[in-house]
Amino acid sequence: MTHKENFVARDVETGVIVANRVTVASKRLDRAVGLLGRNHLEAGEGLWITPCHGVHTWFMRFSIDVLAMDENGVVVDAVSVLKPWRMRLPKPGACSVLELPAGTLLSAQMKVGHQIKIEGWNSAFTPSLNYETPVNAR
Repeated sequence: MTHKENFVARDVETGVIVANRVTVASKRLDRAVGLLGRNHLEAGEGLWITPCHGVHTWFMRFSIDVLAMDENGVVVDAVSVLKPWRMRLPKPGACSVLELPAGTLLSAQMKVGHQIKIEGWNSAFTPSLNYETPVNAR
């Protein structure tokens, strides 16, 4: 992964921590590899792919949950249990994707329209998430 440190993904609406060990894939090679080669994601793990508009699970060995977010971290698409050999086409407005262990969205009660904050992330690394614009300001 590009950034060795881990970040926390929190649902701003509910305060629920969606993942407490988020790694970031922001370089072309890291985004292309993603979770390939992994056998699973542990509870609390996540891979934030930025920039990213859609994902596939070709050649993967396990199912994942997927959150596609706009530039403000607002969820524009949520897929629970995306099985291997599937594809999720890009959704309008998506600029990054958070991949999580299957079942995370159900247990965290994540919904389209909620806002995810990647805590500890310095937006100077990438302009993908802009927390300056509040969700309710739109």
